[in-house]
Amino acid sequence: MTGQDRIPVTVLGLGSMGRALAEAFIRAGHPVTVWNRTAAKAGPLVAEGAAHEEGVAAAVAASPLVVACLTTYGATLEALGPAAAALDGRTLVTLNSGSPADARRTAAWAAEQGARYLGGAVKNVPTAVGAEDTLLYYGGDRAVFDEFEPVLRVLGGDTVHLGGEPDLASLYEMAVGGTLLPALVGFFQGAAALRARGLDAASMVRFSAKWFQMIGSVLPVFAEEIDKGDYGTPLSSVNTFLAGAAHDEEFGREAGLDTEWHRPFHDLLRRAAEAGHGEHSIAAVTEVLKRPAQAA
Repeated sequence: MTGQDRIPVTVLGLGSMGRALAEAFIRAGHPVTVWNRTAAKAGPLVAEGAAHEEGVAAAVAASPLVVACLTTYGATLEALGPAAAALDGRTLVTLNSGSPADARRTAAWAAEQGARYLGGAVKNVPTAVGAEDTLLYYGGDRAVFDEFEPVLRVLGGDTVHLGGEPDLASLYEMAVGGTLLPALVGFFQGAAALRARGLDAASMVRFSAKWFQMIGSVLPVFAEEIDKGDYGTPLSSVNTFLAGAAHDEEFGREAGLDTEWHRPFHDLLRRAAEAGHGEHSIAAVTEVLKRPAQAA
């Protein structure tokens, strides 16, 4: 990296993810300024070479690129309130959770302050920040992304520009992230069942990982069915999944598990069958999940 490439970066928010982002920028040789409401969290980063500003306005003013990693868009706007004037002429990148509507509001607010904006998301855990296969994606002005891509890429080698709309990262974050909790709860249920038999949860990890790989392998098929609206050649039908609902209930009784979390999924399957999708691909559940358009 040349001196010209070492663009100063300010990181706002030093939770576990924000700290990992700052460390990645420091390792890559960027001058890094950090800010956090609890100033003590900056100490370890200062020891690694970061500068610390107690005032958020001073922290923003220190760098042309400001990366905010707070919990929500609301928290980001609240923290940046005192620094609104300092944002003029700078680029704000948000890496936090929230809805597409929140991302659009944040982008509009940033524009009012004279700042350019990219909305982003980190699709991995803090310990993976900086790895070649770590995914981060961004929405917003392509020219802004291209200008700062070499800087942002130090956070993860799989760095993607989704398009010009500033809410795209939030949209994909919500769309992709929706699989996480059901998958984890399914794993936790299996772990509870094994523990009830005196078996270690660790014994199922290899098999669960293979199962997730299988799920990943069929997602392109399901996506093509959904995009075409053609569910007539199923790998597995709605009725097949519906028949398995009874097995879920029996398994829960035998293992002493609370399987109430299955009920909404079973309801979706029944609604899909009642809508005529019983012998269609399980991907047809997508049609049940769509709400009818509101009348004008």
